[in-house]
Amino acid sequence: MTKTITISLSPADAADEQLLRKAIADECAISPKRISGYTIQKRSIDARGKQVRIILLLQVFIDEQEVSPLPFDPQLKDVTNAPHIVIAGAGPAGLFAALKLITLGYKPIILERGKDVRSRRRDLAAMNKEGIVNPESNYCFGEGGAGTYSDGKLYTRSTKRGNVLNILQLFCHFGAETEILFDAHPHIGTNKLPQIITAMREQIIACGGQVLFEQKLTDILLDKDAIAGVKTADGTQIDCKALILATGHSARDIFTLLHDKGIAIECKPFALGVRIEHPQLIIDQSQYHCTARDPFLPPASYSLVAQENGRGVFSFCMCPGGIIAPAATAPGEIVVNGWSPSKRNNPYANSGTVVAVDERDFAAYGFTCPLAAMHYQQMVEQSAFKIGGGKLVAPAQRMTDYVNNKVSTTLPDCSYLPGIHSASISEVLPKEVHAALKKAVVDFGKKMKGYYTNEAVLVATESRTSSPVRIPRDKETLQHTQIKGLYPCAEGAGYAGGIVSAAIDGERCAEAAVQWLKPL
Repeated sequence: MTKTITISLSPADAADEQLLRKAIADECAISPKRISGYTIQKRSIDARGKQVRIILLLQVFIDEQEVSPLPFDPQLKDVTNAPHIVIAGAGPAGLFAALKLITLGYKPIILERGKDVRSRRRDLAAMNKEGIVNPESNYCFGEGGAGTYSDGKLYTRSTKRGNVLNILQLFCHFGAETEILFDAHPHIGTNKLPQIITAMREQIIACGGQVLFEQKLTDILLDKDAIAGVKTADGTQIDCKALILATGHSARDIFTLLHDKGIAIECKPFALGVRIEHPQLIIDQSQYHCTARDPFLPPASYSLVAQENGRGVFSFCMCPGGIIAPAATAPGEIVVNGWSPSKRNNPYANSGTVVAVDERDFAAYGFTCPLAAMHYQQMVEQSAFKIGGGKLVAPAQRMTDYVNNKVSTTLPDCSYLPGIHSASISEVLPKEVHAALKKAVVDFGKKMKGYYTNEAVLVATESRTSSPVRIPRDKETLQHTQIKGLYPCAEGAGYAGGIVSAAIDGERCAEAAVQWLKPL
């Protein structure tokens, strides 16, 4: 027979196979010899008490052979000679849309403005070492999109939008560790994502799809109110009746193109602020109630939320054992993001800490068109560049110095490779953002012991939390409300917020496009 149980163990016991089996037997009130096997269905950490516990949801096989799950079959087809659908963007949404099209019998043609993963690394190195930004190849643009070099967190609350398990199984099929199938907060790691993304691309090509790098979408061709084709920067024209627009939240040229062509877009509220970095030890001590982290526990994380001056302030994309990275997509701006390797073994913990902004804020600076939020975002990023240290050196300030309006005389060591420059963050952030953030970090310190400290450093600016534009689409058909055959997709269109939700939206748009054209 099989039995589903939940057990609570110390981190050391959970890591010991013999002790784990004994705990399972005790919970089932049977001899350990009767346990044929077990599978972990969910694993999480409970750090609410003084002693941290590992919580395991298990399916236990008693007195019978453990049943191995059937191998995952993505059901990919040969689509070499099939009708095609164009996808703009090779991020999570674009790649998963392509894989879904293949299962449905359509040939995907992916246009990616940036480079493949391996070639992209050289441009990232130039950003970190020399402060040189390639507008077409950076942390946001290139194979895999921002997700490839933005930590690989797979936690999502988007279960109502699609099959999360299917997304995770596909990641495992292309090389991810199976732990992501049951960890409460699954994480792949930036060091492992490139080879997974490469495997996806190779599979798409093997099935007859096309992935075209350094092919920037520069025009969308219309036949009255319907998609007729696309053009790229080198003059290539591809006729098509359906276009999945998965260009990401930083493709400002796409937003401008749509606006200039009279294709409806909407200004969208977003959030911006700074990335805050602590020594990881401080976070471990606070969250695990310890002087030194148990070696069987991962580096601790946190999630903080506050309401200040009528605005939401929250931590975002928390990266334990992580690194702050330069995420600018054009010269003359400073943008920061965070990522962690799979082992999360760096000595620092960083998190975006951001304040909600909306139309009232954009209008206060004279921005009122559908691109108002984008212009506001640019204004802040360019302000950070002006008071930074040049070559992507970012303005920074110790936490308590920031609250006390004091420019830091010294700065702590920081993981941000281009370097940090002591400056007043209040000169970077709009006054409404600064006022709310200043209160929030103090309040966060009251909620989380050790958080409010001058050992923490604020680095500006964290401003690409989500798209500043929404591209309207029909709720049911997912088509643009104005243009037939145009499928605004995922983060860049304002309908997703992370790797998994973007992948789900990519699949949904692929299904919608096929349903509209004709199922094969």
